[in-house]
Amino acid sequence: MFSSFCSNSSITGKMATDIKFNESLTRSDPQMQPVLIIGQLRHLNLLKFGHLASKLEPRVTEETFKSAIACLHPAPTDKCSLYLDVATVAALPLKASRHNTASRAHSITRLVKNHVLNVNEESIVLVCERENIFASACAVVRAFPLYSRKTGGGNGCKSPVADGGDANARSVVNVEFVVIDKDGCIEEKPLSQDELNCLQESARSIRLAARIVDTPCNEMNVDHFVDNIREFAKELSLEPQIIRGEELKERGFGGIYGVGKAATVPPALVVLSHEPKGAQETIALVGKGIVYDTGGLSIKGKTAMPGMKRDCGGAAAILGAFYTAVKCGFKDNLHAVFCLAENSVGPDATRPDDIHTLYSGRTVEINNTDAEGRLVLADGVCYANKDLKANIILDMATLTGAQGIATGKYHGAILTNSESWEAKALQAGRKSGDLLAPIIYSPELHFSEFASAVADMKNSAADRQNALSSCAGLFVAAHLGFDYPGVWMHVDMASPVHCGERATGYGVALLLTLFGSHTNCALLQSIAPTDEEPPSKRMCRD
Repeated sequence: MFSSFCSNSSITGKMATDIKFNESLTRSDPQMQPVLIIGQLRHLNLLKFGHLASKLEPRVTEETFKSAIACLHPAPTDKCSLYLDVATVAALPLKASRHNTASRAHSITRLVKNHVLNVNEESIVLVCERENIFASACAVVRAFPLYSRKTGGGNGCKSPVADGGDANARSVVNVEFVVIDKDGCIEEKPLSQDELNCLQESARSIRLAARIVDTPCNEMNVDHFVDNIREFAKELSLEPQIIRGEELKERGFGGIYGVGKAATVPPALVVLSHEPKGAQETIALVGKGIVYDTGGLSIKGKTAMPGMKRDCGGAAAILGAFYTAVKCGFKDNLHAVFCLAENSVGPDATRPDDIHTLYSGRTVEINNTDAEGRLVLADGVCYANKDLKANIILDMATLTGAQGIATGKYHGAILTNSESWEAKALQAGRKSGDLLAPIIYSPELHFSEFASAVADMKNSAADRQNALSSCAGLFVAAHLGFDYPGVWMHVDMASPVHCGERATGYGVALLLTLFGSHTNCALLQSIAPTDEEPPSKRMCRD
């Protein structure tokens, strides 16, 4: 069982729910420890009562179990009670199209949210194939957010606990697996300690990312975000490099400085570096960390501004992914670059018509202060190239509202100069449950949208109907240089960063899977994308 992500009790208190992964099924009475069994119908039909007897006896008989399975008719999901409301079996959707994840991760999250009982201890049993263990586990984790300021009693007498619930009332959710092999047989081999460690650390990172995104700016400003980075750097025995405030201006980071200079808490560029011996490649992950986005002087309306605490979702995901990647033995150089600022309004705020010189040396005429994310990312990716000498750069950001229109609320958008890495990213999305869909990479057609009469470019596209998510990403790439010889990937996850009013931790599982082959973790290596996608993956999955 792992502990809460943040040990600063003045901010977060204690966790209300611990998630514990077990190597095999443990014995428990559902009346004392409720159980939820989830799987695809074709997998559930392979089970014999004996496979689950340790979780169901003495309350459920073999006849009841068989009858319940026979009653399942998922459309898209279905459930059947085995014993009162404390033992339930649920079936996932029958089909998963080529743009969905075979794990049916989103359905798993919904089923867990709707059917766990939130008692002292309960179990979730996932029936799946080995290749879907990671995505299924991550899907369960997303159903248990940490942050809450609810007082619990309704009378205002109790102190709020930021991780949800009473600090003394901790509950445990045991997550266990029944693994189906390729021949349709039940695997007897338990999960290895290496696999359990990977799942545990990944769960921790997903919940970290979601907690940061859920936390409002009065508790998660730039100072607080830097403190979180310092804390996890300490766990990894790393020392962050921090460039803040006026030093950003002096060193030429005009994008980050220009966006954050009006805020009470100054902006920052923070870098974490993992540089093991024998590294062959240098990978940089660059995250947009706008802790709150008012829009600046191009201010958002009263209905558009609520929720802008989530504008640091890219940086939050990169912090979580970096932490777990290092814990899993990342074999190459790995850098995490956090571009942190609050886009505020004040006497020092950037004005439309102002011209800023970014770290690339290129000048930008500001025609929209609410197009700020690309400015901080431009400094970040340029730093990754010039100072860190990265040959693979991936930036992640809640960059555009247009992303939700282009690829929807489940799929992030991937824009890249590499066709092979685009295919890898799409595979990683399906393997991890953090789905992606490609958007147009065509700088020769779209970059003219940023033409300026007085500077190298403007920061917002002229034609608001012309592939805005692609254009926003191309602005970032322009400061790296369209002739950059390495791999550049841009992930816009403005919509999948949240589901309703809660953060999802989107991006952590995606990055761990995408770069899984660079770790020493067998589980991540097994789901890491291959160079060529088999044709079968393009067909509709059963």
